[in-house]
Amino acid sequence: MVSRGPLRLCPDPGRVTTMLSVPGEEMPGGDSRAASVTERILALDDADVTATLADLRRRFAHRHREIEATWRSHFHDAAHRLGKSADGPTDRALLIGAYFTREVSPEAVALFNPSVVAHPDQAGLGAGETRFVMSLRALGEGHVSSIEFRTGIIDAAGGARLDEPGPFLERGRVSPGPYERRLFHAKLAEHGCDNNAAALVLDRLEAHFGAAQLDAAIAELHPDLLSREAVRDAVERIRWVAANNYTVEFPARTTISERVLWPHGPTELHGMEDARFVRFVDDDGAVSYLATYTAFDQALVAPQLLSTTDFRTFFVSQLSGPFATNKGMALFPRKVGGRHMALSRWDRERLAVTVSDDGSEWAQATTLDLSPRPWELVQVGNCGSPLETPEGWLVLTHGVGPMRTYALGAILLDLDDPCRVLATLPSPLLVANEDEREGYVPNVLYSCGALLHGEALVLPYGFSDSAVGFALVDVAELLGRLSG
Repeated sequence: MVSRGPLRLCPDPGRVTTMLSVPGEEMPGGDSRAASVTERILALDDADVTATLADLRRRFAHRHREIEATWRSHFHDAAHRLGKSADGPTDRALLIGAYFTREVSPEAVALFNPSVVAHPDQAGLGAGETRFVMSLRALGEGHVSSIEFRTGIIDAAGGARLDEPGPFLERGRVSPGPYERRLFHAKLAEHGCDNNAAALVLDRLEAHFGAAQLDAAIAELHPDLLSREAVRDAVERIRWVAANNYTVEFPARTTISERVLWPHGPTELHGMEDARFVRFVDDDGAVSYLATYTAFDQALVAPQLLSTTDFRTFFVSQLSGPFATNKGMALFPRKVGGRHMALSRWDRERLAVTVSDDGSEWAQATTLDLSPRPWELVQVGNCGSPLETPEGWLVLTHGVGPMRTYALGAILLDLDDPCRVLATLPSPLLVANEDEREGYVPNVLYSCGALLHGEALVLPYGFSDSAVGFALVDVAELLGRLSG
């Protein structure tokens, strides 16, 4: 029923990108040493500046597409922080920018927990082939997780091959918004913010607004209002919500495999984990690619939403409601009965189906009637979005058993009423073999999404939180083994 393929995807610490690095700010609350470092750079003689830049170009230019543009950008940011003019001699400005730049290797530690969807571009393929996009959880320095991508082709027999990734990694340009007033109200209510105080700002805004409109609404508050603690707290929380809803756009020159979604908002400063991408088809036939992922701020976890149509521009937004909590939400690929649906593990232990009118607020849920088996007694979650078959919604699951051993399973849900369980797989579908059980986290097998391909299911999976393998599942045989 299941066959493992020979393909393995392992982390490559040589894939690096750049970040602004301000000395002294490596730790939260650290005092910036930007001014003193800059003064020492300005004191260098011209020969040292020239020699140092020449050495930097030799060692780093081939590792990044436009390293000097990065240095120049970071110089301007440093000058802004110091309250100085950004004008200056070109070489010395570049060198200051280089001192305020560091490399990061997003996948230095591990590359795992993949999801896979059909690529937006299916042109130029042979008979029976499908081009795909695969998302991956990359783990790097400081145990920070980000989201990377690979592309490839599945052949007529179900074999997967990966494209050679582009030579560079880029984090994209982040811009604020767009914002929805309803979401602000919901998130503020969840955090116990005074509704009357919040309304002083939010009532000045349209249902959909941008950063400029938000700044103007806050600026219009009378100083007497800002002297009230409740109003100051509301403004602070409003700005927090705004910071968690943003857009990331990558240059057209980049390939999908050269793009990395790096933590940016306050909720995800320590990681963007386990994206579950799904090709979503709306009622009008419009196609988008949606993903829920786990945002982690080093204290709390929260599911958040990614949306894109081309894997070049991504919209990041928060979700609301009591059932958009904890890890492991996975969206259905279409509406059911006119409503958005998702798998949820809101209680941390069991699978539930939650529903939403707008795909943002998740206020209703039904826990699935599943009898846990020995290999999933600790907890049960999904392994990605449900897959639609004529027999029902096929859901791959992961269960945690003794010795924190993970195993993949499967259940079947009714097409019209996904809260009704039709059948379950009585034994594990896949467990880590001897070649897969050793790694950063031993004995783990996990997937964030598979792809139906003809009569087969292409299942990429992470093993031991270290690397990625690929399996092929005979769908007809799998459905035949499910029992009510």
